[in-house]
Order: sequence, then structure tokens, then C-alpha cells
Amino acid sequence: MSLDTSRKRDVPAPLRDVHLHSRDDGRMSQSSMPSPLAVARPPRVLSIDVLRGITIALMILVNDPGDWKHVFKQLDHADWNGWTLTDLVFPTFLFLMGASMFLSIEKRENSGDCKKTLAGHIALRSAKIFLLDLILAYFPRMHWSGLRLFGVLTRIALCSFLGGLILLGTRKARNLAIIIASLLLGYWILMRFVPVPGAGIPGRDIPFMDETQNLAAWIDRGFTAWTQRWLHAGTLYNKVRDPEGLLSSLPAVATTLLGSMTGMWMRHARMSGSAARMRGTLAVAGAAGFLAGEIWARWFPINKNLWTSSYVLLAAGLAALVLAFCSWLVDDRPHPWTKPFRFAVEPWLIFGSNSIIAFTTSVVLVKALIYFKTTSPDGTKHALISSVYHVFARNNSTEWTSLAYAVCFVLVCFLPNLALWHRKVFFRL
Repeated sequence: MSLDTSRKRDVPAPLRDVHLHSRDDGRMSQSSMPSPLAVARPPRVLSIDVLRGITIALMILVNDPGDWKHVFKQLDHADWNGWTLTDLVFPTFLFLMGASMFLSIEKRENSGDCKKTLAGHIALRSAKIFLLDLILAYFPRMHWSGLRLFGVLTRIALCSFLGGLILLGTRKARNLAIIIASLLLGYWILMRFVPVPGAGIPGRDIPFMDETQNLAAWIDRGFTAWTQRWLHAGTLYNKVRDPEGLLSSLPAVATTLLGSMTGMWMRHARMSGSAARMRGTLAVAGAAGFLAGEIWARWFPINKNLWTSSYVLLAAGLAALVLAFCSWLVDDRPHPWTKPFRFAVEPWLIFGSNSIIAFTTSVVLVKALIYFKTTSPDGTKHALISSVYHVFARNNSTEWTSLAYAVCFVLVCFLPNLALWHRKVFFRL
């Protein structure tokens, strides 16, 4: 992990009271120079930053309710087939990561980085994300044999690595479309027609997309048995299957590449001055992806646990629709922004500016609340999180008290990002 305090990020002029310019010693100083948006380099796509901030806030919100027994339906995952708002959060993050990856690789290549250097950067970044996942999973209990090697950050690392290497190989829309189609169709063929060892052919010998008897779950169990044998570590989230397993990472890479294609189109539109048409096209493409996912769901049901191909299209379509709206809202908006508009938008930029810090803070905080105990008058020990939640649910636990706790938890996780934002400190993996 590295941090960047030596230069100002490309944020819009309305979000800061002063501008900065480089001095001869490489540091930054205040001046009355024009906004960074006025210099020759391409500006950041603020809509991506805003939506990333909304996404990471939602991710923390749905991961940390006050009471898992009292959660609004849309703030919890679908049990198996189907989808809720919560099921859209992770694929939206991967979608935006893909868009940012494309823009980052283009920028680095234009700065003179060769493919070998870029490949090393992609590999190192992915390794850091995976290492962070292991650290967060290991502490505070430090049980090596029960360590879960899969997880949200592991999937992000894998999609970042594979997606990044694919983008180094080609950034032509036609080639990316072929790769995405191959991943989605290939995954459907594997899940639908390849026999599950010891169980049979899906749809004939066993139910298609059975919760435990499916090819993805079988591979995850086999991989975990291998890691237990050779590394003496590894466990599955659902004991016999894992929502972030190996085989289902293939369509997750397709989600990332769909985001990369979106980033490609947005960059092209901004360079050619056709931003309005880009937003319309993005909205139409998003609606088409949503409909395609719903139609394919008749043969390959929408399922977040298995990251089905229909789920990829539906989630990416909805992400594109929301991104089109965010682009209309913030991209190319005349400056200066009004105070009410800044108040509404800036928190999401702050959340998205250090998304890894916000997520890590949430994980560390909830682990600490579970690990540390309090003792009641009768001598019974309770996790500290129970005592904290009791502040919200003194009379009775309901969906509303659970949501109130989650919202306050998000606000607490926002504070480190706010402090870093004001100090112009941005951590990067």
C-alpha cells in the first residue's frame, strides 16, 4: 500500500478553496493558478468517483446491520435465485473498477510506461489486495487452519489481475466483446452441461443449479481440500460452497471487462466532445443489458452466489444506467458548483477517494466489536457489539433500529476518509 501526499488529485475546483501548483522542490504550494480542470491533461471522470463512493457506502451498510435477524429485504442478499439491491453492490464495484483500470492503463501508457512495467504494476497491486484480505481474515483470532482464502478482496484481486492483463493484450471494443461473450457463454455451458463428479449431469441426474451439487461448489470443495492438505489452511463461507469461489470468478472478470468497455466509451466521448450522446447511449446499453439478463434468466437464473451470466448482464446494465445518471449530474457541470450541490455530492467523492480505507475500517471495527467483551451485572459476557446495538434497540430490535445502527456505522467509517481528504492523503494499493 502506498500513499500520495505529494500532489493534488484531479478533483473539481468547487471542492477546494485553494489551488495548488508544483514548486521546484516537487512539493505543492498555494497559488491563484487556474483549476486543474483547465490544464491540458484529461480530467477525472467524476461520475465514476461519485458512484464508487455510493457503492462503498452501500457495501458497508449492507455488511453491518445491527441485527441480522431484523433486516429489510432489499438490504440482504437473496437466499438463492433472484436479486435484491444488496446483490447489485459488489458487481457495481467491479464494474467501476474495470472502468478505472482502463483509464489508468491508458494514462500510464501515454506517460511512457511499457507493457512489462504495467504488467508488473498490475501483478503487484493484485498481490497487495490479496495480502490485505489474508491479514483481515487472520486477525484477531489468528486461526490459520480456519483461514478463508476466498473473499471479497480476493475476488477483487483476481479480477484486477486477469482483467488488467486482458486490457494489456487488447483494448479494442470488438475483441473485448468477444472475450466477454466467451466468458459468459462458456460459464453457462460448464454449469449446464458438464457432469458434476459423483452427482451427475445438471438438469437430468441432479437439479440444475442445486445449492450444493453444482460444478462451482465441487471445484471450491476440491480446491479447499488441496489447500488444507498442503497449506493447512482454507475454509468455505457456506461450509460446502463459497460465493466468491474459483469458477464463478470467470463471469466476475466479465463484469470487470464490461466496466472497462464503458470506461473506453466514456473516454472516447469526452475526447470527441460528444458527452451528451455518450450518456444517452450508455443509458440505452444499460437498459439493454438489464433486459438481456432478465431474458437469459429463463434458462440461467439470476444468482449472485454463483455469479451467473444473466446476473452479470443485469447488474452491469443497472450499473451503466446509474452511471449515465451520475454523469449527467456531475460531469461537465459548470463551475463553481452551488453550496447545496457540493453538500450533496462531496461526501460520495470523499468516500470513493479512499475506498480501500473505508472498507478496511469497517472490517477492523466490526471485528473489534465482536472480539472485545463486556460483562453484565450477572457476570455474563457479551460481545461489545451487542452493548453498542442496545443503544439503538433498548425496547425492541426491529428493521428500523437495525438500519439506524448500520447508518451510524457507515458515518463512523466515513470519518477517517474525511480526515484524509482534508489532508490530501490518498492511499493506493
